[in-house]
Amino acid sequence: MPSRSSARLAALTVAAVCSAASAVVLTSPAHADSVRVHDIQGTTRISPFAGQKVTDVPGIVTATRTYGSSKGFWIQDAAPDDNPATSEGVFVFTSSTPKVAVGDSVTVTGTVSEYVPGGTSSGNQSVTEITKPAITTASTGNAVPAPAVVDRHSVPGAYAPAGDTAAAGSVNGLPLDPSKYALDYYESLEGMNVQVADARVVTATDPYSELWVTVKPWEHRNRRGGTVYGSYDSQNTGRLQIQSLGSTAGFPKANVGDTLEGTTTGPLDFNQFGGYTLVASDLGTLKSGGLQRETTRKQSDRELAVATYNVENLDPSDATFDKHASSIVHNLQSPDIVSLEEIQDDNGAKDDDTVGAGATVNKLIDAIVAAGGPKYDWRSIDPVNDQDGGEPGGNIRQVFLFNPERVSFVDRAGGDSTTAVGVTKVHGKAQLTASPGRIDPANAAWANSRKPLAGEFVFRGKTVFVIANHLNSKGGDQALTSQYQPPVRSSEVQRHAQATAVNAFVKDILAVQKNADVIALGDMNDFEFSGTAEILEGDGALWSAIKSLPKSERYTYDYQGNQQVLDQILISPAIRRGCDFEYDSVHVNAEFNDQISDHDPQVLRFRP
Repeated sequence: MPSRSSARLAALTVAAVCSAASAVVLTSPAHADSVRVHDIQGTTRISPFAGQKVTDVPGIVTATRTYGSSKGFWIQDAAPDDNPATSEGVFVFTSSTPKVAVGDSVTVTGTVSEYVPGGTSSGNQSVTEITKPAITTASTGNAVPAPAVVDRHSVPGAYAPAGDTAAAGSVNGLPLDPSKYALDYYESLEGMNVQVADARVVTATDPYSELWVTVKPWEHRNRRGGTVYGSYDSQNTGRLQIQSLGSTAGFPKANVGDTLEGTTTGPLDFNQFGGYTLVASDLGTLKSGGLQRETTRKQSDRELAVATYNVENLDPSDATFDKHASSIVHNLQSPDIVSLEEIQDDNGAKDDDTVGAGATVNKLIDAIVAAGGPKYDWRSIDPVNDQDGGEPGGNIRQVFLFNPERVSFVDRAGGDSTTAVGVTKVHGKAQLTASPGRIDPANAAWANSRKPLAGEFVFRGKTVFVIANHLNSKGGDQALTSQYQPPVRSSEVQRHAQATAVNAFVKDILAVQKNADVIALGDMNDFEFSGTAEILEGDGALWSAIKSLPKSERYTYDYQGNQQVLDQILISPAIRRGCDFEYDSVHVNAEFNDQISDHDPQVLRFRP
């Protein structure tokens, strides 16, 4: 089974992972005839037996994992205790193909460890395991314990407790309260056989044969079947990742709004790519929800249509040009200006000092013409080699496409990869010192990140300033399922500095011309309710136009069951005050398993 997981780390000792659970102390030695799975799992996230040897732990084998770097099997106690906080299942790590079968009654002797998927620096929760096992099979063909039913009634509405301030915000040492917190509830089932029924898909099947469902059908639902992420304080607790213990060849190719009908059953695992995961021994049957790609309306003669579209590391070797062109022409209705993000240089990820992207862009322009669209012109600035982040050697950058039959670009010399564009006053109006130009490229905020591209356009005699952005990614942030609650969003530091620079530049334009039409758009890599958006909007200089949509329609990206905003088009007061703008998040990618980009394009129509 293909997996993104890195090579398995050595099992961590109690000293390495239990600082947040220092209150958990063994008061007596473990006795071989008394230690059961629920004793090992304990009432916190860290086993009270971590780092110790346990002997003859009984259980029924519920599933085996014979692939990847984490081979082993799960056992479950057929005689559970009466404490809902203690899981009755545990994973036995064998490192090689296990020699047991489902239904075997076994006893396991080995060392209890807390394995942290992704390593301790990830901030992830750990998985309680028995390692270096010696296994004795007492009998075969036994009934597997009935699965715990995970549904809207069993999963609490609150997501996670606040972390212990004395333990750097970790929840590891806190007593589990599975009736109050969703993460505690899932932890109380770690390693156990669980089941979901008739679960709606909320993130489409990805290339690694994974999908996400919700067990809470009405939790922040939108009309297309997804689950919207609307704030840091309103987590979607019903989300659960689904993988398969079987062959990936038969894994369902699901879109958002589809349903896994019937029951999906298997052990509840935890991994670094999504946290709690039902690893299915039995998968439900896929029923299509009939989701279709959206098409926006065509702009009128007097409307300027401006779009942003992240084309996901596009380079000449890709096979997606025709599909991107079709999306631009048919689904986006050939916008007048398109800000493209993640245009790579002419040989893609080959790292040989190539920085030009003419072959990439012109191949897309030709594909647009072939699809029945206009012959776009384009402007961009090549980056300094390997200085703008992204895939090494790819030199991603933003590019303006524009339809010269509808809009003209004001070319003004002087813009290059290292020169900062400025704003001057000419005949009482704002004017860029260079067009295209880069905003403050020497600013440390842009280290190893894409620099904003500013351009001056004219539509029906009116000047429109457009700033194309691709801000710092969320890489390095702790996961929502982190042991630290709330999780640390470390990537915000650089993104906030970038937003400050963009906001300052917009204010420079507005200081010269208060009624200037300014648009800042692109992959902002942050939510419309985030601190990044607040900084971009600072002092009313801009406003994120996606907020003109109902809350249930605000999404451009679908990640781990959360439909969320990453791509934004922000507008200056003159555009907003006119109240004649229209915003559309055009859902053509994020909800589909055959997506050509993981982002949905955005379109703004207005009358300058």
